[in-house]
Amino acid sequence: MKNTKFLVQGALIAAVYVVITLLFAPISYGPMQVRISEAMTVLPILTPAAIPGLFVGALIANLFSDAGLLDVVFGSLASLIAAYLTYLVPRSKLWLAPLPPVLVNVIIIPIVLYFAFDLPYWLMLSGVFTGQMIACYGLGYPLLLALTKLKK
Repeated sequence: MKNTKFLVQGALIAAVYVVITLLFAPISYGPMQVRISEAMTVLPILTPAAIPGLFVGALIANLFSDAGLLDVVFGSLASLIAAYLTYLVPRSKLWLAPLPPVLVNVIIIPIVLYFAFDLPYWLMLSGVFTGQMIACYGLGYPLLLALTKLKK
């Protein structure tokens, strides 16, 4: 039963991530992006099922990326690393949950975008940082606080 719950939670997270990414496709992809679905990257602090869920969701969503195979491979790995690091954040420090996705994506994604779009690296870095802050802290942190209240 526990494995079934884990699998269903992970699959739901993956599906919702893909749907939100595709619904907001005009701002989810490209050199300057705010991927609304990245708000979900706070979920591993609540359930370990979010780790594979976010990875699979990002993998599928990245199949639609203009950045091609680079984004599929490295963007998805960035999501996996960020999800695992978020899982390690102490539950007593919820405000830190959005930090791993911001930092990991700021390290990896500008390089992917630089090679995919041949635009200045620092422009890519500032764009990813801004988009991740909006998605993870602006949307993800309030989501986390709301889910934590619901859980209680």
